[in-house]
Amino acid sequence: MVVPSFCLVSIMAIFATRMSEPTINLDGKAAAFYTLGCKLNFSETSTIMRQLLDAGAHKAVRGEKVDICVVNTCSVTEVADRKCRQAIHRIVRENPDAYVVVTGCYGQLQPGVVADIPGVDIVLGQDLKGSVLDNLNGLKKREHGISRTVGTNDIKTFVPSCSRGDRTRFFLKVQDGCDYYCTYCTVPYARGHSRNAPIASLVEQARQAGEEGGREIVIAGVNIGDFGKTTGESFLDLCKALDTVDNIARYRISSIEPNLLTDQVIDFVADSRAFMPHFHIPLQSGSNDVLRLMHRRYEREVFAAKVKRIREAMPDAFIGVDVIVGMRGETDAFFEDAYEFISGLDVTQLHVFSYSERPGTAALRIPHNVSPEQKHERSQRLLELSERKTRAFYEAHIGKDAQVLVERPRRGMPAHGFTSNYIRVEFDASKVRENELVNVRLGGFNESGDALMGTLL
Repeated sequence: MVVPSFCLVSIMAIFATRMSEPTINLDGKAAAFYTLGCKLNFSETSTIMRQLLDAGAHKAVRGEKVDICVVNTCSVTEVADRKCRQAIHRIVRENPDAYVVVTGCYGQLQPGVVADIPGVDIVLGQDLKGSVLDNLNGLKKREHGISRTVGTNDIKTFVPSCSRGDRTRFFLKVQDGCDYYCTYCTVPYARGHSRNAPIASLVEQARQAGEEGGREIVIAGVNIGDFGKTTGESFLDLCKALDTVDNIARYRISSIEPNLLTDQVIDFVADSRAFMPHFHIPLQSGSNDVLRLMHRRYEREVFAAKVKRIREAMPDAFIGVDVIVGMRGETDAFFEDAYEFISGLDVTQLHVFSYSERPGTAALRIPHNVSPEQKHERSQRLLELSERKTRAFYEAHIGKDAQVLVERPRRGMPAHGFTSNYIRVEFDASKVRENELVNVRLGGFNESGDALMGTLL
């Protein structure tokens, strides 16, 4: 008998509900939280932590016996997978009696591998990431770990998250999943299809963050420009609504695809009350031949046009760019073509990643594998180019006045913060307070060369 797909979804939902244990009281229990990977993971971990603390647990302090460990994993590269395994082994070794919950992308993609790690009690897939509290088994250790995951097409849940780990900057998750299926990427398999929260709920979360002392919010997601597939709204609609939350002084847009960064969004940011002139746009390759191998949804000319449009609207905007080197099929000629294109872009900083082969991806069928030595050499060239571009950007602002949001300094370090266009500034800690907006005049570089010195006005 063929079961309709909507029935399968319903059956899976019922099955998941029956498998979950009743919520327990965690009064007096110590919980530890570990996050690997992206800012979105940090935001989601913050929400899981809030749920456990609301149930009576407290965040474990150094040296305390831990009752619950929650590990939120990443699987963007082979290195990330390895780091997750190492972290889980270390956490189990350091907390042998703790009930260990593993969730996140690596748990979703390799649930059996993770459940087989001695000491792991349960692996929760993406659809149950928000249900940690209902899957603690009375904190009774299991002889062997179990996994509770669903297939990619059955990941339907949107887990709302707003990171509150830092009083100054919050991370608001507005979207999850991706429908793009680039040939090198496993994220759509780990996160499911694109989905989002309604704008009204996100505005309320932003308002709550402001009431808790947040001054700046980073809008986070897997493919945020795709916002609205669930609710029939748009990313521009979201930006306009968030801009009305007057107790938030600053918004920053996290990574947004160039083909989804519309001229309307750029123009809105240029004229808005609180959206900062700061963009992070994944290019991935400056070669059209490689972009086609990647199945990216634009050519480099589109990317260049977006950079030009931003510069026309906001000449001082910070523009960060993601680039992957060593993709299968990236010949020497393709890389040199990409390097020349990127050199000519008026951007601020490059985030350079070496291509990592991921099981099950279409990229594995592409001939011509780039050697590790070539990947390293190409990465170094792009990193050096990035350093020159960033330094030139900073130098162009020396002597200008700017407003800086003061962040929490590390012990023994000078106070620091960022301008609206994301220039790092250091100043005398005795003259500023954390979470304060201050006006400064930008001076020369600090000793390490990674920040400008600011004089309070």
